[in-house]
Amino acid sequence: MSSLQSLIDQVDDSINEIIHMNQELIKIPSINTGYMPTGNETLVAEFLRDSLLDDGISSNLIGRDPKRKNFISDYPSISDKTKLMFMSHTDVVPVENEEKWKFDPFSGTIHEGRVYGRGSNDCKALLTTQMMAFKILKRNNITLDYGLKLVSGADEEHGGKWGFRWLAEKHPELITSDYAINEGGSVSIQADNKLILSIGVGEKGRLELKFKIKGESGHASTPWMGKNASFQLGKLLKNLEDYKPEIITTLPFFSHLHNFGIEEKIDSSNFDKLIDRLDKSYPLVSSLSKALSQMLITPTMVQGGIKSNSIPEEIILTCDIRNLPFQKIDYIISEIEKISQDIDGLTYDLEYMSDPNESKFDSALADAIIESQSIIQNNKEIKWIPLHSPGFTDSTYTRRLGITTYGFYGSDPQDDATLNNIHGTNESIGIASLISGTKSMLAIAYIMCMNKL
Repeated sequence: MSSLQSLIDQVDDSINEIIHMNQELIKIPSINTGYMPTGNETLVAEFLRDSLLDDGISSNLIGRDPKRKNFISDYPSISDKTKLMFMSHTDVVPVENEEKWKFDPFSGTIHEGRVYGRGSNDCKALLTTQMMAFKILKRNNITLDYGLKLVSGADEEHGGKWGFRWLAEKHPELITSDYAINEGGSVSIQADNKLILSIGVGEKGRLELKFKIKGESGHASTPWMGKNASFQLGKLLKNLEDYKPEIITTLPFFSHLHNFGIEEKIDSSNFDKLIDRLDKSYPLVSSLSKALSQMLITPTMVQGGIKSNSIPEEIILTCDIRNLPFQKIDYIISEIEKISQDIDGLTYDLEYMSDPNESKFDSALADAIIESQSIIQNNKEIKWIPLHSPGFTDSTYTRRLGITTYGFYGSDPQDDATLNNIHGTNESIGIASLISGTKSMLAIAYIMCMNKL
């Protein structure tokens, strides 16, 4: 039987195949607008099924809509019990302005050591590494002692109603596992010649807030005959701009800032001063500190008016809310009331897209991730940080089922994460990270699902 090191070495011989896998996934434009019909994730699921079948691994496609199926594959194992589930998603966000891209966003163009395209990183990079881990294991005729599952869901970018949320509610038996590894919360930072890696142990929650401002319609040539909702919108936007959320630094992340030269205990009294210091030395850590210390209410969309010569009677302002694990619905509503109390004609609707969620850091999967990186990075002195992700993923649904779920990718520490541009123009993934990520998924699966190295 092949040793783990032999399997890891084979990844270096599969670089062209790894890149090609990522490119082929990018070329399938599984765009999720959030409004049906959309997604077409079945095309990705069919590609995955055919690709694994080439290596003798069978798969299942299941979904509540024939065009939005989820992909599920169980790797051959002695035990029927699944110990580890690889998670990812097949949908991607839309491209807002294609003219700003260096390359066709669905071409998978290679440039200066990176693969460019919408979804190249989020989340088709992780999916690529998981697929290649399955293939390399099978090509070595390895039968695992414990079950390994790969599930790539539809609709992650709009809450998983056609994907993991639906699977968790309607078919939990198909995604049952002791542990799961997914996107989210995985960062790599070099500090004072130390490599610092994180494991995503939890996530902030997400709510969608819709403010509705009612006025009275009228002709634009006699504006005093109506009541223009635009002016109340202006007040509301100013209130949102001036909103100062409470600073709370109790998440585990903040007890590890000493790794970045912050020896003082950070709290609301010294937060701004210490963040200014981090801005200069570790901008990524500064950004995470801001996101993980406060509830954020961010205006994202405005709808209103029916014609340029008519006063708008109703305007809708949509906001994105990200709350910390201990900020419950009563607290969120009280903060919304502060922002909206002086706005005439205002009502609002609030919908939970994802509850804050977390898994314990002390587990066999955390041990396996740590062991895998000591081997792959040839470094036994790595510093580890449990990290809550500012965004949310499908991990919320597996954690509800009691599955210990972590966000971890295993990207190359030398890869420049500022070039990832997830959800943005010129999204890309470093080829070095595709290689390192494949080694990571392979090693984690082997450590978790074999009795002994």
